[in-house]
Order: sequence, then C-alpha cells, then structure tokens
Amino acid sequence: MSVLCHIAQAARRFAREEDGTALVELALMLPLFLLLFFGLVDFGRMGAEYVMADKAVQIASRVAAVRPAACAGLLPTNRRGTVPPNTTPPRFGTACSAGGGTICVAQSAACTGLTGDPLVVNEIWAAISPLMPAGATTANLSFRYDFDPALNFLGGPYVPVVTVEIQNLNFQFVTPLAGLAALATGGTGTGPAGTLPFPVMSMSLPGEDLDLGENG
Repeated sequence: MSVLCHIAQAARRFAREEDGTALVELALMLPLFLLLFFGLVDFGRMGAEYVMADKAVQIASRVAAVRPAACAGLLPTNRRGTVPPNTTPPRFGTACSAGGGTICVAQSAACTGLTGDPLVVNEIWAAISPLMPAGATTANLSFRYDFDPALNFLGGPYVPVVTVEIQNLNFQFVTPLAGLAALATGGTGTGPAGTLPFPVMSMSLPGEDLDLGENG
C-alpha cells in the first residue's frame, strides 16, 4: 500500500511540475513566428517586383509606340481596301473609318521578343531590364499591332494600336516556408523554395508618327 502511495504522490508532483513549459511554448510558437516573418520578407519582395514589372510594361509600351514595328509584315502606309465593282475608288486622304471601315486594308501583327526586330526589342529591353524580375529575358515580352480605322487615313502612314505584354514570369521565393505557401496556392513548388506565377501585364497605346526616333 505504501508503494502505491509513493507512486500517487510522485504522479501528483509530476502533474504540478512546470519546469520546461517555456520551452514547449517556444517550440509551439516559433514555427508560427518564422512563417509570419519569412512571409513578410518574401511577399514584400513579390509586391516590389510586381510594381517594378508594371512600371516596366508602361515604359516598354511608350517606347514601342514611337519606334518602328517590332513585328514583321506591316506596310508603312495604308492601302485601299476592296473596291466594289462600278464604284469610284476612295481618294487618298480619306479617313479609314469612313464607309464602315473598309476604306483601308486592316493590318495587324504579333510577335515575341525572340522573333521581333532585334534593334527595337533590344532598345526596349535596355530601358526596362533593370525593373524586371530576376531571370526575365526578352522572351517574356510580346508585341501586338492592331489596326484602328479612327487613327488612319488612306495613303497615310500606318498608325497602329501598340500593345506590349509581359508574360510567363515567375516569382522565386527565397525561404522554404514561403515555398510551402506557394504550393498551397498553386505554385510549382520546384526546389526548396518554390515559385508563383506573375499575372500577365499589358499596356496599349496608339502609335505615333515618330518611329524614326531622333531622325523622325
């Protein structure tokens, strides 16, 4: 009976013992603290890179609007559209928007930084590369030139709506805990940190008849 009493007393003393509880609490709270801290670091970086990439696409579109087309296949002037039989062809100088927009041939083209004119692409890239995320290349740029009848007239210079797009960019986490967050939200999770895809960013501006740069 005395043995049982000793065991019961030892159990009560063990239950009242608080040595080491601070260590247990630290073990429970430290991972949460590190997750929040590393999350602030990585998502702060991601926000900064997003803002810089958005500024980069604005600069790229402004440069592209006053430079020759980066994509091949566009004629420098507006040609006549299809003329119906037994009708008088429209005169040069007629707005392309007249007659339902069929006065001029609609021209459009699209290309990427890899297939576009290297002179134009490299000039744009030199202006925006310091703002682009690490690992970005000219392959992440795409260009589109769309015909807008309201901007053009027959026989005049072709003035497109110029769209520059930044695509296929990934944000690279530097902390393992943030990599777990990337996996949880649809990132690739490759490597110890993981990546998250950037949204596609684009900006459109009407072209300007200044595409010769300082010679225009």
